[in-house]
Amino acid sequence: MIRDPAARYPIPWSTPVGLAIMIIAEIALAAGSRFVAVWLTPIMWTGYILTIDGVLQARNGRSWLLSRRREIPLLIMLSVGVWLVFEAYNFHLQNWRYEGVPTDPFVRGLGYFWSFATIMPGVFVTAELIQGLLPPARMMTVPPGATWPAFSFLAGLAMILVPLAIPQPVASFLFAPVWIGFFLLLEPANQALGASSVLRQRSAEKGSFALALLLGGFLCGFLWEAWNFQAFVAEGAYWIYMIPEPLRIFGWHFGQMPVLGLLGFPPFALELFAMYAFLRHMLGGNEMFGQNDWMN
Repeated sequence: MIRDPAARYPIPWSTPVGLAIMIIAEIALAAGSRFVAVWLTPIMWTGYILTIDGVLQARNGRSWLLSRRREIPLLIMLSVGVWLVFEAYNFHLQNWRYEGVPTDPFVRGLGYFWSFATIMPGVFVTAELIQGLLPPARMMTVPPGATWPAFSFLAGLAMILVPLAIPQPVASFLFAPVWIGFFLLLEPANQALGASSVLRQRSAEKGSFALALLLGGFLCGFLWEAWNFQAFVAEGAYWIYMIPEPLRIFGWHFGQMPVLGLLGFPPFALELFAMYAFLRHMLGGNEMFGQNDWMN
């Protein structure tokens, strides 16, 4: 469907509902609500996603919740599944741990599921909004015979395997390769398979897809750490980072996160998209879930 870029559409229900969720949660947190302190991260991310999705609908006439409903269950399940991959890495790397989570296994599991389910939606709605604010980008293509995809694939493979193959005291220093390795591994695979690609811009009318993801990842990282710090101050449920002693020399923190650690969120957004695009393609792509005009 061809849409008028100058057109504006009514603000849907999701934006006022999302804003109300975030405002009420902040008021309740300030009033000392134990429930909100424990569940702050998924509550705030749910409100944020609803808000930004509604803004997308008002700006573009399309959004994830209102225009791509067939894809929402997939987005949620893969968001949880992909983050569990990183949780599995953390068993060996031991880079973070959770504090203040509910003791009941069922309730704790529900909290984890709800929190993990917001990761991909939060990054993707943010990146899509940012992309609409960027100037149009030139299409990017892979020259015939280019060798970088093979090098990228091998480098990514090494980055995700080596941290698992070495002892934990050393592996704990290798969290950075894990945050970029899956992108380097899957980006050339996605291009070869014809799946959605970060680097291959498919529409000259859109802003840079890669830049939007990088900026979206950074903004989401800022929000993650800000809300996590609020939960920490309120003695709710939060996570802390177990930084190896030699890396503590950098000192400055934003909330619980060392400031330099914020640089890991932009490549993490690239990685999330590459993993989502690969798995979506493997599960049937557009034939099963419908055309996603942002991803193509």
